[in-house]
Amino acid sequence: MKKQLSATVVDCYGLLSIYLPLDHSFFICCASCYSSAPVIQLRLAGEKRKHYEGRVEVFYNGEWGTVCDDDFSIYAAQVVCRELGFIDAVSWVPSAKFGKGEGRIWLDNVHCSGGEKSLAQCESNGFGVSDCKHSEDVGVVCNQKRIPGFKFIRNQAVTMQVEDVRIRATYSHRKRVPITEGFLEVKDGGKWRQICNKEWTEMNSRVTCGMYGFPGEKPFNPRPYKLLAKRRKKNYWGFSVNCTGNEADLSDCKLGREIQLKGNDTCSKGMPVVVSCLPGRAFAPSVSIGFSKAYRVEQPLVRLRGGAMIGEGRVEVLKNGEWGTVCDDNWNIRAATVVCRELGFGSAKEALTGARLGQGIGPVHMNEVECSGFEKSLTECYFNRDSLGCSHEEDAAVRCNVPAMGFRNRLRLGGGRNPYEGRVEVLAERNGSLVWGAVCSDSWGTMEAMVVCRQLGLGFASHAFQETWYWQGDSSADSVVMSGVRCSGTELTLDQCLHHGKHVDCPRGGGRFAAGVSCTQTAPDLVLNAQVVEQTTYLEDRPMYALQCAHEEHCLATSANKADSSSYRRLLRFSSQIHNNGQSDFRPRAAHHSWIWHECHRHYHSMEVFTHYDLLSLNGTKVAEGHKASFCLEDTQCDEGIQKRYECANFGAQGITVGCWDTYRHDIDCQWIDITDVKPGDYILQVSYGIYDVLSVGS
Repeated sequence: MKKQLSATVVDCYGLLSIYLPLDHSFFICCASCYSSAPVIQLRLAGEKRKHYEGRVEVFYNGEWGTVCDDDFSIYAAQVVCRELGFIDAVSWVPSAKFGKGEGRIWLDNVHCSGGEKSLAQCESNGFGVSDCKHSEDVGVVCNQKRIPGFKFIRNQAVTMQVEDVRIRATYSHRKRVPITEGFLEVKDGGKWRQICNKEWTEMNSRVTCGMYGFPGEKPFNPRPYKLLAKRRKKNYWGFSVNCTGNEADLSDCKLGREIQLKGNDTCSKGMPVVVSCLPGRAFAPSVSIGFSKAYRVEQPLVRLRGGAMIGEGRVEVLKNGEWGTVCDDNWNIRAATVVCRELGFGSAKEALTGARLGQGIGPVHMNEVECSGFEKSLTECYFNRDSLGCSHEEDAAVRCNVPAMGFRNRLRLGGGRNPYEGRVEVLAERNGSLVWGAVCSDSWGTMEAMVVCRQLGLGFASHAFQETWYWQGDSSADSVVMSGVRCSGTELTLDQCLHHGKHVDCPRGGGRFAAGVSCTQTAPDLVLNAQVVEQTTYLEDRPMYALQCAHEEHCLATSANKADSSSYRRLLRFSSQIHNNGQSDFRPRAAHHSWIWHECHRHYHSMEVFTHYDLLSLNGTKVAEGHKASFCLEDTQCDEGIQKRYECANFGAQGITVGCWDTYRHDIDCQWIDITDVKPGDYILQVSYGIYDVLSVGS
């Protein structure tokens, strides 16, 4: 006797759905299970756009097409954005602002009230009925925030939405960080469900590992999982998944075959899907305590610069010994994912265009990049060697998926006025238990603060504090548990920096002298133009009597203190051109009233030292040094279209605007290193500037 089924219409994440009360229920979510509106898919496309904006494209009847801007409104934009998983629309744009589309113009004269669950439910002329041209293609700008829990897997006929996806580790792996192996489960209808492995492929595992921050998958021992699966109650999801391996997320894969749910016999001769991922070397798994040191890639061909968070930044490529950038023409998630996997991260969350993470300097090495997605390095992808003319305003960048490391669980900020500042408090082991404590501020500086802000996901460091008496943190965390901290800036956590270990040595103690930070989401990115240094370097022998002002400002070697006024000093002179390629202006911290007037040179110093010049032997020993105070920190020149904001004349504001650069010419006092006492030979000139970067520029 056949079992009679009754269907009930329910709401499934805002989409009309049918609930079938089988032994194991599942939901089919589509835009028109009940209405006569056709089933469609939407996407955003176009030129020079961010991930949350673009030309509206509709997939209908097996073909992608566009939407005409006639009668389009903010209400229609809201429907589009919500259907794509964003919480709302910010605006809509007519006249093919994001470029002209191709193919059919599927919708024209669209009228939405704003409450529709799909654009297909809005009134229009009907699919394919339009008198528009592609010069009238409409675009939308959505709010960047995603609808909580909005994940979906789709094919051309039906869209399945699930609340979440997870790798459920077995008992032996649960204390490991990160979790790299376990049963794959999807949360649907409030319940975690397994996926049958009968149609699961390596490409599916590759995509799953990528979305969890791992560059690839690896084999595993199935025996313990088979034993576990036999003991566990089965609760299978009603579909299989079909990935090509190039998708950045499981939600980009197609929905596979529908699976008949038959209780424990649902996946006969199979078992729940298990994924095992290979982490990047910087994220090698350990027992939850963390990491002992940072991993440094040797001689990389690709690197990320200018990003605030782990796994994000402007893409730079090494070619003929010179670092350069990648143009954003054709830049897409596939190429971005190749970069992310190459650097030991997972797939890309975003492929960023328009120098979103700052402009680089030097040549643009690659343009019109096309990747298959399976290359080991971006340098293996095709690119147009003949395409010239890209500016740094078009520098490509990426944001990568990174493993869940629990970095933020071992560090916190206490007592600040907002979540971005406060006394640094770390979780440390003392007498067999974990306790919160302060960090000694001796030697505490910007590099250390940068690591803290990055570890907490708060961006860049704007200040490093050696006194925090005005921030009352948790009184139970007053004791100093970490001292002697020295960071190079490459570390992922404060634990990876050099420090005294369990034997704390902090002469001034904690309390008011505990270390603190202030973080910011945007920061200046000061980049030295090394080519200018190389092109302008020369030696000059200058008499002491012509160096009186420079001597007063300590711009000569100490041997000059005893030198005769008729003697000569040998100076290594060069110009210094420093660009601000970041996301905010570089400003001196000191206000006008605290600037120092130097009578001899007749100028104000807004910073005690803006640039350090060090001459190093080939083994890294410093043999001579110089420095340049910011007697005139201003916008000497700017990129086209950018207005100068800082000018020293008439006691004006000092700084460097984003997209501008400050030049200290070689013929200015103190723009040198006094090498009078240095023997002839080969040396390395190292320039450090502002507070953000250090660069060796040549020998």
